[in-house]
Amino acid sequence: MYGAGDVRVENVPDPVLREPTDAIVRVVWTCICGSDLHPYHNMPASEHVTPMGHEFLGVVEDLGAEVTGLTKGDLVVASFAFQDNTCEFCGEGVQTSCRHGGFFDTAQAEAIRVPQAAGTLVKLPVSEDSALLPSLLTLADVYGTGYHAAKRANVNPRTTVTVIDDGAVGLLAVLSAKQLGAERIILMGRHTDRTDLGVEYGATDVVAERGEEGIDKVRELTGGDGTHTVLDAVGYKEAYEQALGVVRPGGAISRVGVPQYDEAPIGFSSLFGPNLTLTLTGGPAPVRAYIDQLLPDVLDGTVDPGKVFDRTVSLDEVPDGYRAMDRREAIKVLIRP
Repeated sequence: MYGAGDVRVENVPDPVLREPTDAIVRVVWTCICGSDLHPYHNMPASEHVTPMGHEFLGVVEDLGAEVTGLTKGDLVVASFAFQDNTCEFCGEGVQTSCRHGGFFDTAQAEAIRVPQAAGTLVKLPVSEDSALLPSLLTLADVYGTGYHAAKRANVNPRTTVTVIDDGAVGLLAVLSAKQLGAERIILMGRHTDRTDLGVEYGATDVVAERGEEGIDKVRELTGGDGTHTVLDAVGYKEAYEQALGVVRPGGAISRVGVPQYDEAPIGFSSLFGPNLTLTLTGGPAPVRAYIDQLLPDVLDGTVDPGKVFDRTVSLDEVPDGYRAMDRREAIKVLIRP
């Protein structure tokens, strides 16, 4: 990416092993994330390239001497953050704070170098041509992030839920809330093709209105009380303010959308007075903590998170993929190198 709206496909040198803990993975599937649209909207123009992409699954092509548990030819999925998965933070389930970790930013490519490969890559028990691969790719980010939103808000059978966002993370937050037992899930979104999928994933109500009108509608649906939990997968201040408007006293707001603001209401009337819990996820969700837990239901077909992918492009067509997501013509774009 060279600036807002300026995505180009270029040839670069093949990745190589740099550390004995590295692996080289040939990318089979990658994709465009909703968070990629933030720089697509506002990145200043520059002659210095910014590589893109943090979600991928692929085949191990080469391994460093210290990598254990993997062999060449393994089909693997990676969380969007790399980690050793052995440090104290990883042990506490916050792999995005790994002492030896970091974040991928070159996954929209034919191949990628994976630091801390043993702690980052998860071997998949399917073939390279499996129809499950799109769903398995969601474990790299959006499914785990949606699940993190619901988990951090302590969604359970006794809680009502509002999900703000009809993008991929929001839809998979609906799926996750349903998996955790929620019986009342209100999805705030106004694109019918997306909200229909949300209903399939477990949403019981859809609110298309925004702002005060949307807040009033949710309050009406809940007898004036609001819902116990609100999952904000957007990241804009307007969504945060909407969350404050629909959360029930004593409830929790869980944010996993990358915040695009530095200041927001936190005073008496917004948080303190109603005894609210604002769950700050610390940035990107530690999806590696959830892959092993979520994987079985994907493998046996209990859930189909891959339905959030509704367009597939080649690497050469990636700029078109960005435009399609920006124009809301696609929920999430799958890339086949």
